[in-house]
Amino acid sequence: MRKNIIYLGFAASLLLLAACSSYKVTGVQRTRTLIDARYDKPLDSGVAAFMQPYTAEVDKLMAPVVGESALYMAAERPESTLGNLLPDILVWAGKFYNEKPDFGVYNIGGMRAAIPEGKITIGDIYALAPFENKICFVTLTGKKVKELFKQIAGRGGEGVSHEVKLVVSRDLKLVSATIHDKEIDPQAKYRIATIDYVSHGNDKMYAFKGATDRNDPMEEKDLTRSIIMEYFKEKAAQGQKVESKIEGRITVE
Repeated sequence: MRKNIIYLGFAASLLLLAACSSYKVTGVQRTRTLIDARYDKPLDSGVAAFMQPYTAEVDKLMAPVVGESALYMAAERPESTLGNLLPDILVWAGKFYNEKPDFGVYNIGGMRAAIPEGKITIGDIYALAPFENKICFVTLTGKKVKELFKQIAGRGGEGVSHEVKLVVSRDLKLVSATIHDKEIDPQAKYRIATIDYVSHGNDKMYAFKGATDRNDPMEEKDLTRSIIMEYFKEKAAQGQKVESKIEGRITVE
């Protein structure tokens, strides 16, 4: 269902581009459209025929395989396989930017689809990360990192990389936090790999507003989906499937 919507979106964009040379917008109206199971039914034959050349072009772009997943991975709170994988990928990508992050953060809200088991296509990655978010690197003091972890606890969890261990109470208060199994030094500085949307304090991770020493790459290759694809390709080149596991990064007691 999600892929169909994305593909139709691409087709609609192509139609709009074609229309720009012949038509002008004279008015705009808006209404709400309920997206439900009715859209899973086969298209009207006339509509299907009209859309076919656009759908075929989009399918050609989205179909190439970039790697393989060892298991189905979805995003959940407080911890999940997908919620662990994506911040780990951001930390992994630091090598391309001369960065050595202490840890990574990826917001659950930015994980828009699960990763299926088996061969993974470009379309699968677009469904997972459809936004134009880019990787970035920032510095926070230990004091701000502790604030960040309190905010993550208050949200019931976000995606954090392997280096982080958080213990959260049932009323969503931070009980303890470590990085590399060490207590957080309030005076120390910590380098963090995240996405630009999060780095400005969005999704209620306000501590990021105190970030310094920003490294904001701005090219197409710096999009989070491009980086995720590179990770899958590297694993495939090594003859490996991508996998992730629950390992107690965020636990509720």
